[in-house]
Amino acid sequence: MYDQTDPRSRMAAASAAQASAPTSFSGADYGLFYQTDPQITADGARTWLTRGQNFLVGYSEVEAGGSLSRTGQGDEYVLLLSDHETPAIVEANGERLEVDGFSLVILPPGDSRITLPNGGRATRIFSTRSDDLNALCANAESYTERHPNVTLLEPWPDPVGGFRIRAYSLDVPPSQGRFGRIFRCTTLMVNYLDEQHGPRDIAKLSPHHHDDFEQGSLALDGTYTHHLRWPWTTNLNAWRDDEHALVKSPSLTVIPPPAIHTSRGMDDGLNQLVDIFSPPRTDFSNQGWVLNADEYPAPASLS
Repeated sequence: MYDQTDPRSRMAAASAAQASAPTSFSGADYGLFYQTDPQITADGARTWLTRGQNFLVGYSEVEAGGSLSRTGQGDEYVLLLSDHETPAIVEANGERLEVDGFSLVILPPGDSRITLPNGGRATRIFSTRSDDLNALCANAESYTERHPNVTLLEPWPDPVGGFRIRAYSLDVPPSQGRFGRIFRCTTLMVNYLDEQHGPRDIAKLSPHHHDDFEQGSLALDGTYTHHLRWPWTTNLNAWRDDEHALVKSPSLTVIPPPAIHTSRGMDDGLNQLVDIFSPPRTDFSNQGWVLNADEYPAPASLS
């Protein structure tokens, strides 16, 4: 359910075919980085880790000259530099790239290192094919068993020209009919939503659900209330109470399918949310909203 001014209101109704309605549900996960200890402290950086079924987020606060490294990374991952004053030096597999602040960077599989000369905050987004990171997540126990209703990740086709460092400025102005600032790689879709200044209009919320994929809502600035409601079934034991979770920044909320959800920015200043999906969303891709779609093809079955 979307307000008529929301670009998503024009999407054709489409959902994954299901053999039967869900009979069990998982709860939401909340990584409240602002009030918990980091899982990793190394190389001048403190990193908090929280996961979903298919993706995980590492939020880092880095000292000047500090670095973030991966060795033998099995697949691509995404780096978010959410501040203009936070440039980075990105190195991977013999390639070196100086990246401006306020950028999204896709790093290839293999060995990589990210150095922040000025320090600042950096967010890395991975698939959960990295077992070492999975084990460190604050909510690792939540995924001792697979969450119901989530289709597992199958990577999308390799990028045009092969794997390498790819950097994109987030200075993309809003465009009529386009939703957010969406980028994808082989394993992830990241939507760096348009800035919201002041509280969201309570008459223009967007309650909706996803049949078979989870949503990560990464709050980088401001405060959000995440409203969630789960379906009722014939079995009262499966019912879950509504949640109206007030979270500050930085934090990650993992919203499971098929919970109805909508989020409201609450602060008078900047409220900045980033939505994360794994694998990339077909419906958003089919709208032509993906800004780097020419470099990352969709599966042939979707074309």
